[in-house]
Amino acid sequence: MTPATKHPFILIVFLIVFVFPADSTPTPTPTPWPPQFYSLLYRTVNGSNRIVDVWYDWPKRRMINVMQYQLGKVLYDVEWNNGTSFYFTLDSTKECTTRHFEVGVLPPDWLLHGAHYLGQEKVDGFLCNVWEKVDFIWYYEDVVTKRPVYWRFYDGISSHVLKFEEGIVLEDEKWQAPVYCFQEGSDQKGRQPS
Repeated sequence: MTPATKHPFILIVFLIVFVFPADSTPTPTPTPWPPQFYSLLYRTVNGSNRIVDVWYDWPKRRMINVMQYQLGKVLYDVEWNNGTSFYFTLDSTKECTTRHFEVGVLPPDWLLHGAHYLGQEKVDGFLCNVWEKVDFIWYYEDVVTKRPVYWRFYDGISSHVLKFEEGIVLEDEKWQAPVYCFQEGSDQKGRQPS
């Protein structure tokens, strides 16, 4: 009898560890966003639906969300890297709110730092890699194309990505908040438009 056949347990352990190792597929890493893109989202917030056009422009450190509320108004959200956001309408109501956040526009690689890989899940017909970051956002990326498919936030807000186009840039004049956002003593300042 050979030494290997005398101790079959050792042979089995050897085969499992060295010949048939566990799945050695590396954990996927999220794909950084392109420096500029346009995205069309279907978003649900507290049971309210809206279509959101998003333009992301990292070279100029800005992002704009144009939100068409279901059977309602259009609200613009212009975000700057210094944490300033302007929420306004362009209709006769002239609503405007300026808010300051501690975090400005997210950099393209925002998910590479501190996100935890949760595995794969099928969402909206796409097999996605899923990451979670600081118990705040769950991000779903298509396994094949590496494009974002869906994300949901801790507070129940969810966004389904209907379109994602790299390199699309919105004209500079569309980023400017209207003059009534800067009027001194405005009673709209500091109040979130509904």
